[in-house]
Amino acid sequence: MLNPFIKNYKTFLLFFTVWQMIAVIQVLVLRFFLYYELKFAIADGLIFNNLYMLIALSIWYMANYVSFENYSPVLVISNHLGAALITSGLWVFLGYIVLTGIFPDYKSLLDENIFGRFFIGIFYYAILASLYYVIIYYANFQKKTLRESQLNSLIKEAELKTLRYQINPHFIFNSLNSISSLTVSNPERAQDMTIKLSAFLRNTLSKNEKQKIPLSEEINSIRLYIDIEKVRFEDRFDYTEKIEENTLQIPIPGMILQPLIENAIKHGVYESIEKVNIRVESSISNGYLQIAVQNNFDPRITAHKGTGIGLSNIADRLKLIYKQDNLMNYGSDGDIFTAKLFIPIEPEKI
Repeated sequence: MLNPFIKNYKTFLLFFTVWQMIAVIQVLVLRFFLYYELKFAIADGLIFNNLYMLIALSIWYMANYVSFENYSPVLVISNHLGAALITSGLWVFLGYIVLTGIFPDYKSLLDENIFGRFFIGIFYYAILASLYYVIIYYANFQKKTLRESQLNSLIKEAELKTLRYQINPHFIFNSLNSISSLTVSNPERAQDMTIKLSAFLRNTLSKNEKQKIPLSEEINSIRLYIDIEKVRFEDRFDYTEKIEENTLQIPIPGMILQPLIENAIKHGVYESIEKVNIRVESSISNGYLQIAVQNNFDPRITAHKGTGIGLSNIADRLKLIYKQDNLMNYGSDGDIFTAKLFIPIEPEKI
């Protein structure tokens, strides 16, 4: 991992500025509190602090590679203690050589506080190492959070795709069987049904990568599906709509209504000797797009156990997408079965 203070010129400029401010503070202390000559104070502050600024860049790599995650605390502390002693000694030695080379008469003042500078170097090291560990921990935490977010997103996407692709295969098989039968008895109807089935599947597959689509597109898909089933069942059911104009552009999860229509046909048309009426309605209420699918059925005929994957599929998808588990309800009232969806919508879409 690259030192964060040399990643770009802005961070390096900040790093450089901080050290120059420290140098200025040291100059002021030496001049006005310890009464050093101005030239000695300026030279001391600039040389010692800029030397440690260069050393500070290398301390990053020590903190980065000797981490508490990979080594025991005792080993980490001992390594840093040794590094602090070495860097502090090197810092004092280099500063001493440079300053005495420039100002030979400054040697006596340096000799008086040589050990104090050595401990200041250790203090600098401790501050910098601690700062670097905080930066490393924060960067790793951000990466971990991002990875978890990406993983959760991938898991959610996989779950949604799995649920979306659980269209009852019996529909396709039954449609193909009907086409096969019609090729002999009624080739024109077989051709019509093949075209409609192709259009429905093409329309469905083209939206596989879209999590949400306008209600109008979903209604168009439903109409294709109904056309196919109409070829199979002829006049055994009617389909009607009451779609409010202001709901057409509201986004909803793709293929969310097809299982409801399929359920109405499976548990209505299949199991009833009377004509079945399937009705789809949409409206807006209290910040929700409400979609209702109704069908009549013959209560005298025992329905198959369960409702297949359709209704549970819808409930699971809505919960995954909107983080609410109360967005669907269904039940019977006499010979009418109603399934309702409540899709949260954005204020600007209302």
